[in-house]
Amino acid sequence: MRGETGRANLFTRRAIIVGGAQALLTAGLAGRLYQLQVVDSERYQVLADENRINMQLLPPARGRIFDRFGQVLAENRLNYRLIVVPEAALDLNRALDEIAALVPIEDHDRERVLREARRKQQFVPITVRENLTWDEVSQIEVNAPDLPGVMIDVGSRRLYAFGRDTVHIVGYVGAVNESDLELTDDPLLTLPDFRIGKNGAEKVLESSLRGEAGSRQVEVNAYGRVIRELNRRTGRPGDDHMLTIDLGLQQYVAARFGEESGSAVVLDVHSGEILALASMPSYDPNLFTSGISQRQWRELISHPRFPLSNKSINGQYSPGSTFKMIVALVALESGELSPHHSFFCNGSLKLGKRRFRCWRRYGHGHVSMVKGLMESCDVYFYEVAKRVGIDRIAAMSERFGFGSKLDIELPGEKPGLVPTREWKLAMIGEPWQGGETLVVGIGQGYLLTTPLQLAVMVARIANGGIAVKPRILAEIIRDGQPIPQERNTFAPMGISPGHFDIVREGMLKVVNDPKGTAYRARIEEPALAMAGKTGSVQVRRISEREHRTGVVKNEDRPWEERDHALFVAYAPLERPRYGVAVVVEHGGSGGSVAAPIARDILREVQRRDPSARARNLEALIRPRETA
Repeated sequence: MRGETGRANLFTRRAIIVGGAQALLTAGLAGRLYQLQVVDSERYQVLADENRINMQLLPPARGRIFDRFGQVLAENRLNYRLIVVPEAALDLNRALDEIAALVPIEDHDRERVLREARRKQQFVPITVRENLTWDEVSQIEVNAPDLPGVMIDVGSRRLYAFGRDTVHIVGYVGAVNESDLELTDDPLLTLPDFRIGKNGAEKVLESSLRGEAGSRQVEVNAYGRVIRELNRRTGRPGDDHMLTIDLGLQQYVAARFGEESGSAVVLDVHSGEILALASMPSYDPNLFTSGISQRQWRELISHPRFPLSNKSINGQYSPGSTFKMIVALVALESGELSPHHSFFCNGSLKLGKRRFRCWRRYGHGHVSMVKGLMESCDVYFYEVAKRVGIDRIAAMSERFGFGSKLDIELPGEKPGLVPTREWKLAMIGEPWQGGETLVVGIGQGYLLTTPLQLAVMVARIANGGIAVKPRILAEIIRDGQPIPQERNTFAPMGISPGHFDIVREGMLKVVNDPKGTAYRARIEEPALAMAGKTGSVQVRRISEREHRTGVVKNEDRPWEERDHALFVAYAPLERPRYGVAVVVEHGGSGGSVAAPIARDILREVQRRDPSARARNLEALIRPRETA
């Protein structure tokens, strides 16, 4: 009896413990449910909505780029894309075979589609091809019932109608890469197929051209599939930009170069506006808008004449005899020599044990400054350089913009090089030698300039010493209204007007005197006549033996061993308005190769007279061509 009572008590205690535990568990569960459903109900409602509702960015229409008269250089056009949804297509390989029977598909595109299908969820659309023609779109649409999961999507693509003529100015857009993402936190760059500026004005003006993203709210299911759109907010289109370029002149310059390799820059000598900037050979920027093939990329980067390089701003060349105007101004400004002081040229000048030769083997006889410029006598400028010294030459060079960037609104500009005593000691570890001053005096040696710097030099000479700077951006239009632009005011260089007169007289005779080095390239219409200076730059060292036996002619050498041909000029003579610099790589003689190109360019720009014509701002306000 006592044992049964003990067992009953034990069972009762255990039942009470278990019951208490159950009561505590139930109370805890009830409390947690109360917290979730009552206390934290708003928080979890928000989380549930965030799982159900997605916010998606909508890329804005990219701003357009125009020339100075409103001709479209870069715009947005409808892009018909061929899309496939793997889960709807069922057998993706078979679907691709059926598509290929209707429209061409490259092997690399097929491989890409299959690769993306393995990485992404099966309901995510994959682009098979972009930029379909209307005939190709029609082929797909007609056969759509037999192509499950295949559809046509309409997007936007960047179009460069005059791509080859303007690519080194306008540039191009391309896909976003990792380095681009490191430079900004703009979420637009994470969108698939989003394009940003990779070169030219497209790159420099990227933030303004891009605009601001719109957004839309969409309801999705548990698998991320879009069910419906709930809300949409439009973004702000990118700004339109008008450049200073005259497209017609730009096309003329590019065509005039033909098969030659090099560059030309044309600018207004008073405003600094770049009217044409050509780098040859060129390439088609439209290759980059939808993805360039490996074969095409290899062809571009392996091309011996470097079409990808903008030689106008990053090609660095010795200026040759076009630099002699700077040396002449040094002599005049320093007071070391008068313009009438003459030296005798017998074909060479000896300094120490080394002989420095003139381009004319038997010399020019007695030479003063104007004659020295007209006939480009090397010995005369050896003598001048020896007297004024490298320090004065370097200082004057820097006043004309050599040795530093001119900050034009294009990427990749190089500063060139103005050598000094300090530079050589720091970079080479050797002291400056007197013979090196003589070589710089005729524009060679360590001295390096860009075609843009040469154009600015001739502009500052032509306008009488105003330190004009180049620019390529003319106007910005936002929401149909021009944005006021700060216009630079250019300061005088502080050089005597009379000294510029002497240099300009020499340049006039270079072209218009029968003894001038560019007389055959003169403009015969008096109202359009030009003044200029030739230059021929050696790219190899000529041995003493070759000097004695005769220097091999340019046309008899391999292309890469021929001299560079240079010419700088301005026109018209009475009231200079336009300046030009032409560099023909391995072209040979500046007078016979570069000067005729410059002559034709100056004649064309004066006939067109783009600086005197009003800009067409209305062209920037017309409707956009977007998807």
